[in-house]
Amino acid sequence: MIGHEVIVYTSNDCVQCEKVLAKLSKWNIAFEERNISKDERHFKDLKAQRIYATPATFFNSEKILGYQERRLRRALGIPYDATFQKTSNISS
Repeated sequence: MIGHEVIVYTSNDCVQCEKVLAKLSKWNIAFEERNISKDERHFKDLKAQRIYATPATFFNSEKILGYQERRLRRALGIPYDATFQKTSNISS
């Protein structure tokens, strides 16, 4: 679907990490998982970028911290479906 490398930094027992990985799999996006709980090098990589929490998703020059489905969709070019659209008519 996309021609860019996607890297997801995760940690053990991280619910948001599991959500990101599940969405990427559902969308058939190839990714590399780097678990900071299992490999200290990955933690050091994140720390060098001043990131101290997971999930952290990287591709191209973009990084998305946490589970942000809308940002993931937009950045990866995944179209929105009817079940994802906001149903509220309240404007900000």
